[in-house]
Parts: sequence; C-alpha cells; structure tokens
Amino acid sequence: MFGVISSIQRRMQAMAFMSPRDIGLFVRSARTDAIITRARTGAGDQSAFDAAYATGDPWASGDDRYLYQRRKYDVLAGLLPEGRHFARALDLGAGLGLLARRIAERAEDVLGLDISQGAVEHARVLHLGVDNLRFERGDVRSLPPSLDGLFDLVVLADTLYYLPPPLTDATLKSLALRVAALLAPGGLCLLANHYFFAADPDSRLSQRIHRAFAWSPGFHVISEHRRPFYLVSLLANSVGHTA
Repeated sequence: MFGVISSIQRRMQAMAFMSPRDIGLFVRSARTDAIITRARTGAGDQSAFDAAYATGDPWASGDDRYLYQRRKYDVLAGLLPEGRHFARALDLGAGLGLLARRIAERAEDVLGLDISQGAVEHARVLHLGVDNLRFERGDVRSLPPSLDGLFDLVVLADTLYYLPPPLTDATLKSLALRVAALLAPGGLCLLANHYFFAADPDSRLSQRIHRAFAWSPGFHVISEHRRPFYLVSLLANSVGHTA
C-alpha cells in the first residue's frame, strides 16, 4: 500500500511541474533531438545545431504555452545556496540563454557559451537589455586555457548528453576535470541532465555523467536532487570548497 501511495505522490508532483500541454513540448524536443542526430552524421556538430536553431527555438524552451521548462529553470536557479552572490558565472551550452538570464540575477557577470552561432545570435537579441549577460560561441570539448580559474559558478544544464557518441567513462571523467579547472577556489558547478527512469538509455547516460563529476578529484559533491524529469548535482571546487 505504501508503494502505491508513493507512486501516486510522485505522479502528482510531476503533474504539478507541468501542464497537459507540455506533452507537446516533449514531442517537439524528441523530434529536434532526432533531427540533430541525423544531421551531425554528415554535417558535424556545429552545422547540425545551427540548422536546429534556424527555427529560433528548437526545443520550445521559451514558448509561453508550456510550463515545464520555465519551472525547471526556476528550480535550478533556486538550488544555488541562498544568499550567495557570484562574481563571474559561465553557462556551458547556453542555448537561447533563458537559464543564463536567471543566473544573471545572482551574478555580476555571466558568460553563455554555445556551439551554435545561431543560438548565440538569438540569445544576444533576446537578452539585449541585460547588461551583465553576454554570449559567445564555444565548444565544451575545446575550452581555452584562458578561462581557467575565472568563474565562481559554472552551469551545465542539458548539455553533455548532446555530445557525439561514444561518450565513454574516460571521456566523461576528462570533461569533469576540465570543467573543474574553470572554477576559482570554492566555486560551484550546477550540473543537470534528463532523467526519466533507471532503465531508460538516456537516463543511464545522465547517471554516468553525474558519477563522473562526483568521481572527479576537482569536485566535492554538496547535494544531489532528482526532479521530474531531470537529475541535478551541485558540486564545489574541491580546493577551498564552500556551500
């Protein structure tokens, strides 16, 4: 009986996080993912994502008809330590910059990087009046050493599972070390990835990503959270980590 009640509670929590209309959001997202997977085979990553962003908002992240993505971004920003203000923040895989804009409310300067120049151009237009928010093209797999140690917050939301396969554990651990190097002492990393259920292949990849970051000697895990339908880890640079 307790298991049935817990299942009902989880379903109610999930539905409070979205509206029936949001089914359309997930369908659209799945279609975009499939298009990118097909396009990158011949055109490469940047061209595939540029083609997706030619529509403006390929995952409908900013579409007012849907509640889920807005509420998700609100929750992610709310998981940052209460009262803490950040000098410099970096959003890797910023897309249209909707989460970066929320982070900009807690930071002096926010840089959003995305592999797609189309995404960067759309984000610049959308957030033209936000003085402490800027966007540039960049690839999480080839970040310049000049960024090392500059940030007291790095955000990676729905980014790493879009990297081209195969994403081996060794590759993920290498990425975790690289991201840790971007942080100033005591800096934080907010990591979020899709999570539906344990047997789902995409969810298994998300678990591997989070395990790789938890393994990294550059990080100390502060907290972990599971929400419908994503997994979040808040980590600190292990040199002088603070909450």
